[in-house]
Amino acid sequence: MKKIALIGSTGSIGRQTLEVITSLGEQYRVVVLAAGKNDQLIAEQAKRFRPEMVSLFDNEAAERLKKSPLPENIAITSGLEGQIAAAEWPEAELVVMAQVGFSGFQPLIAALKAGKTIALANKESLVVGGDLLERLNLLDRKRIIPVDSEHSAIWQAIGTAKQQEISKVYLTASGGPFFGMPGEQLERVTPEQALKHPNWSMGPKITIDSATMMNKGLEVIEARWLFDLELSQINVVVHRQSIVHSMVEYIDGTVMAQLGSPDMRAPIQHALTFPARKKGLIKAYNPFGSLTFEEPDRKNFPCLDLAYRASEAGGTMPAVLNAANEVAVKYFLKEKIKFTEIPVVIDAVMADHLPVRDYSLEDAVKADLQAREKAELVAGQLIGRVR
Repeated sequence: MKKIALIGSTGSIGRQTLEVITSLGEQYRVVVLAAGKNDQLIAEQAKRFRPEMVSLFDNEAAERLKKSPLPENIAITSGLEGQIAAAEWPEAELVVMAQVGFSGFQPLIAALKAGKTIALANKESLVVGGDLLERLNLLDRKRIIPVDSEHSAIWQAIGTAKQQEISKVYLTASGGPFFGMPGEQLERVTPEQALKHPNWSMGPKITIDSATMMNKGLEVIEARWLFDLELSQINVVVHRQSIVHSMVEYIDGTVMAQLGSPDMRAPIQHALTFPARKKGLIKAYNPFGSLTFEEPDRKNFPCLDLAYRASEAGGTMPAVLNAANEVAVKYFLKEKIKFTEIPVVIDAVMADHLPVRDYSLEDAVKADLQAREKAELVAGQLIGRVR
């Protein structure tokens, strides 16, 4: 029996993970559930999966959870300490990191220090701290199984190949709902329109990131650390059908691609069952149809280049990129700033930051907080302009 700790259980990836676990049967057991503040949903999950421990980051939500009618002998923890306890829970063999944002970084460190195998869907952790984890000798790539569909595809295409045999990788991007739209029309798009992804069903933040192509930029940085690559080896290609999830080009000119339906349950299941493959919920891809590939529109979707710039700058700059983006997306979803002002906020915050080299965890946390404060200020100035 494989025992699983699921951090981020109430989000989109977390809910799909529980769906996959249910389909796999009794050989997979959830021993820990952790989330942010959705006490009602995690209470329902706890009643169904009967874990040993549940944790909510929000302390007030955790207090409400304690008053819920839960099965006996379930420990309840809260705050960052609770998330860390979830990540290093002794009974868990596999830790699924499914939460969104910088909040996943310290639990990831805890899981790595505890020697856990990690199914990683929280790309922001490697964006913010890949360099730090590498310097601390914690980035054990043999124990990190990618869950992002693109990185899972690269991981599967690489297989047992040697590092020196890889020439480059291609991360595919759907282009989101606005690819090909003129810049003047992008000025007027709404959150409702941006949340209508053409192929994937995801949470709101990652869906907006897909629309701006920031999600692909974050994935570039994640791929750099996951696969020990140079930035020059990582390319982005727009593939509107979302069937080819990524490609690996080898030094002999061979290109290996992983194909499948656009369904996050596929890479989730592969991470849960690895090294085995099992029948699951996923409908096989029908190969009869056309597949197209295009260059990304870097002019109208500058977030991609901002991510490359942040990774090139190094140090704490990727943490600043991530924090500023989270704030900008929040303001756009509230209809306070325009879609096209998301990269404006990020660019201004990055321009104001002098990256710290050889940074510590404390430096990363400080850079994150300062970037959020600056992003709030920049967004506020944009709101104050005459529209």
